[in-house]
Amino acid sequence: MSQLLCRAGEFLLRFHHVLPPLILAVAAGVILPRYLVRSSWAHRAPRLTLGLWGLLVLVLTASLSLAVLQFFFPVAESPRFPEAAGGCFLTSGGRCVAVMLDGLERPSARAWAGFAAAVCPPLALALAFGRQVFDFRRRRARHAELLGMVGSWRSELRATVLPHTTPAVYCLPGRAPQVVVSEGAVHALTGEQLTAALEHERAHIAGRHHLLAAAASAFGALSRRLPLARFVRDEVPLLLEMAADDRALRRCSRRALAVALYAVAAGQAPHAALAAGGSSALLRMRRILQPPTERPTVLGVALLVLALAVGLPGLAAVCCSVPGPGI
Repeated sequence: MSQLLCRAGEFLLRFHHVLPPLILAVAAGVILPRYLVRSSWAHRAPRLTLGLWGLLVLVLTASLSLAVLQFFFPVAESPRFPEAAGGCFLTSGGRCVAVMLDGLERPSARAWAGFAAAVCPPLALALAFGRQVFDFRRRRARHAELLGMVGSWRSELRATVLPHTTPAVYCLPGRAPQVVVSEGAVHALTGEQLTAALEHERAHIAGRHHLLAAAASAFGALSRRLPLARFVRDEVPLLLEMAADDRALRRCSRRALAVALYAVAAGQAPHAALAAGGSSALLRMRRILQPPTERPTVLGVALLVLALAVGLPGLAAVCCSVPGPGI
């Protein structure tokens, strides 16, 4: 037992500089997501909550890269990290690497491996996002081609009308976005209700929500067991719909939008589209018809999380730069 404790102590003394970013990664990837998903105010301010989820993803990615970099760098060289990090903000490209390696007598293979490994977390996220965007564009192009054959443009609606009896309203975002509405929706909804549904879809297009949805799907696919990845994959699509609802309410009544959601809830949209209905329609209707009587104290919480997201990585870098005793 004493030998095991001795080895554990040696390990901590050798790799103590890796602990701060690892603790930060656990906080961003496990602890804070559970609090955010259970908070009562998250759905009251969907755009702000979307920003908080994005901050947690960025903090987790940066923390993992920092932990890997610190693991590969010897403790004796770790005091150079803040100086090198500061140089990276003032330089770019290859000069950043030169600043990091400047002063090291012999840049070893371990140091180069550390730089390569530190790039892996953001690179994996970027590749997954690119794959999602490529898949989306392929599906969108295929569906747009079908709409060109069976749909008809209605200038008074500023939308493409699809000959289908099931009420459905959705949009195909991208470089050439278009809103699609079925004939069933045109006949089932009043003018005000149809306008509300169309405004909801235009909010998706204006906010470029398809890119946020692709980013959430990409991050969720990287690690299905990580709480942050799981919650981002499940919560972001719902928050995007709520954000579009809030924007549509600027030009229509709550009742009109709620009735429109109810009417098109059963409508099916293609994979590359964002629909006004869907499985979240009931929750969103309740939110629209029963707005909160009190303003949530989101701003204070958001500022706290923002301060943690911005300040803790710097604090971790400073902590990591202090060599352990006797090393």
